[in-house]
Amino acid sequence: MNLWWLTMAAVGLVILGTSINEARRPVISPTEAKVFHAVNGQPSWLYWPLWLPMQLGNLVVGTLVGLVVAWLAGDWWVAVGVVVATVSKLGAEKLIRRKMADYLTVRQRPGTSEVDPILRGADVPGSGMSFPSGHVILVAAIAAVVAPALPGEWTWAPLLLTFLVMFGRVYVGAHNPLDVTAGLGAGLVVGGVVAIFVR
Repeated sequence: MNLWWLTMAAVGLVILGTSINEARRPVISPTEAKVFHAVNGQPSWLYWPLWLPMQLGNLVVGTLVGLVVAWLAGDWWVAVGVVVATVSKLGAEKLIRRKMADYLTVRQRPGTSEVDPILRGADVPGSGMSFPSGHVILVAAIAAVVAPALPGEWTWAPLLLTFLVMFGRVYVGAHNPLDVTAGLGAGLVVGGVVAIFVR
């Protein structure tokens, strides 16, 4: 089973490394801008269906949901994993921002870095650092830890929720695409490594 988690962490490392490499540019690339506008320009009615899953990226909400899943599964090791993943998320985010220090003025929120973005929701910041997405790191890391505790027919749910958070954060104008792919990669690294020790 450890091979599975090591593979997950390795895949996450590749996604994170690729995202960082692509993000080290003097401007947001035209390709990334096109992807941003394709997602951000989707119909307004999507806001409310996406709002609820996006709350899983909130530090308190995501951690509590992970702990509830662990409690329902009767697996205290998963609960430990959720807490460790939450703390590790903070460290991973800080480390990545330190590595990207020279590019953080470019990697600003879409309200600053994109042309005519649509910002949805009163809590979506229009400026400030946005690489990587902390919401996505958290939800991907906790998803990796709790997925094995779910019944077989539900193991797909954490992955789906992770992708909904990724899509939603770009849709509301909180992040550019590479912000969320970097968050996914970092979350898989954190979740994969934590799962090795709690499974």
